[in-house]
Amino acid sequence: MGGMTEITGSTTAAVPAPTTASVPEWEQRFRAPRVSLPDWAEDAPDRALFVSNATGTYELYAWDRSTGEQRQVTDRPNGTTDGILTPDGETIWWFDDTDGDEFGVWMRQPFHGAGSGGAADEPAAPGLEPSYPAGLAIGRDGTAVVGRSTDEDGTTIHVVRPGAPPVEIYRHRESAGVGDLSHDGTLIALEHTEHGDAMHSALRVVRPDGTTVAELDDTKGGTQELGLSVLGFAPVAGDTRLLVGHQRRGRWEPMIWDPVAGTETDLAIDLPGDVGAEWYPDGSALLIMHGFEARSDLWRYEPGADSAPVRVETPAGSVSGATARPDGTVEYLWSSAAQPPAVRSTTGAVVLDPPGAKAPASVPVEDVWVDGPGGRIHALVQRPAAPAEGPFPTVFEIHGGPTWHDSDAFASGPAAWVDHGYAVVRVNYRGSTGYGRAWTDALKHRVGLIELEDIAAVREWAVKSGLADPSKLVLAGGSWGGYLTLLGLGTQPDDWALGLAAVPVADYVTAYHDEMEALKAMDRTLLGGTPEEVPERFEASSPLTYVDAVRAPVYISAGVNDPRCPIRQVENYVDRLKARQATHEVYRYDAGHGSLVVEERIKQVRLELDFARRHLG
Repeated sequence: MGGMTEITGSTTAAVPAPTTASVPEWEQRFRAPRVSLPDWAEDAPDRALFVSNATGTYELYAWDRSTGEQRQVTDRPNGTTDGILTPDGETIWWFDDTDGDEFGVWMRQPFHGAGSGGAADEPAAPGLEPSYPAGLAIGRDGTAVVGRSTDEDGTTIHVVRPGAPPVEIYRHRESAGVGDLSHDGTLIALEHTEHGDAMHSALRVVRPDGTTVAELDDTKGGTQELGLSVLGFAPVAGDTRLLVGHQRRGRWEPMIWDPVAGTETDLAIDLPGDVGAEWYPDGSALLIMHGFEARSDLWRYEPGADSAPVRVETPAGSVSGATARPDGTVEYLWSSAAQPPAVRSTTGAVVLDPPGAKAPASVPVEDVWVDGPGGRIHALVQRPAAPAEGPFPTVFEIHGGPTWHDSDAFASGPAAWVDHGYAVVRVNYRGSTGYGRAWTDALKHRVGLIELEDIAAVREWAVKSGLADPSKLVLAGGSWGGYLTLLGLGTQPDDWALGLAAVPVADYVTAYHDEMEALKAMDRTLLGGTPEEVPERFEASSPLTYVDAVRAPVYISAGVNDPRCPIRQVENYVDRLKARQATHEVYRYDAGHGSLVVEERIKQVRLELDFARRHLG
């Protein structure tokens, strides 16, 4: 018998958290204070900026490491996470949008906050209208390079000098962004997709007046387009070397490009998997961030003919961010599926330990490899501690992206399902990063359907191995994972007992017309054109096409200000469920593409757990 429920939520007021003793462990994991890896000012390394949920909402905090003083920088109902310090550490820039819609302007305030003169915050780039952000770099003389994206103009990039009106130096309909600004402020590195492939950027280095110095483009001349990324200019005065990520050998790895000298220096870093890098502060070495098969570690590398990477010791698990300090120590944000995150140092110390109760541990992940139609598929599995043997009700928690991957890192959502007796399976389907360029680029044209083929192969393994109860299989995910959930419920209706879709693409054509411009460019790349140019591909990849085949109960949550998976296309899908009285529930909340309010996130997980309990038994 069909049924439907409409729920509305608000994220504008945090609810006081109960005492630790009165709440289950899964809620404690969400409420436990967390901090990001602190970002420090290049010329004032004792001044740092980080993100924390200490108030119950993720906001920016300033930290004077010389005195230990910490100060909350932003305080907005729906949270703030985008901020940057000026090189001298005197000023904080932060991005001010409206209720999570990602459309706004940069604001700034002094590092130590408001003085006797009154309000601390003021527009950082007067004269620039609100937009989606497309990169930001700030020079030592106060000059800023501001990237903007709007539906009307595409991408524009502006040089903003203190006391002067902004000067536009770049404009193009396709997506682009600010990569970095050289130490002396004379060179600007841009990433752009003027060639029309939003998955593979080319690079251009320009002067502050917009004059082109050099181009680097791997999208032409080969059988496959390859991507490039800006990793950063050398942090030394007069040094014009630019660290660049490339895909020339079938994976991401770094090289050094000098756009002024016209030279490219290959780096002998013989590690499997993807390799990223950033400079040590004196420019003498690189801090290598190495990701392989859902785990990551760190290495130090000194460019030279006879050099080889040297391991920087970190525990087994995932490093989600790292930075080399001026004294040569390395600080990094680490976690594993079993152990909550911590900001650590190679000295052995915990760098930044927020006050309050710590997050309870969870269970470790097991690695599973399954043969699929496009090659071996890597999945991460967590089993409940009791009962000892399956089959278990099982949640397939599908990651977003699509160019992302699940890793052996702490995640409160999957841990909550494990606490309630579910096994959790996370699949790094084709399109995921970390398994080579061919695996990531395999999505084109049969978007969504390719990922679901891989998920189906892992589902079959989970049932045959005895892990999963075939009558209690849940397909779940957020963003692209929410899209795959709805698409899977319609194209594989016999395989799933329940669906949980958060901020999903539900009606691909309407989503394309309503979403932010940069995502339009990505969709044109993935599907080979617009809905008008390739209607059959959009139809084949849209959950709305298959909505009448959905038989499992489906729960959908959506942010009413979401610029990535806009609300109108979700309503179109829900209306079709209503028309046939399909069993579903919808929860709408006042934020964008997810929430930065802890109690709101707990509420959403609680609703999902309750929906599963009621419909799975």
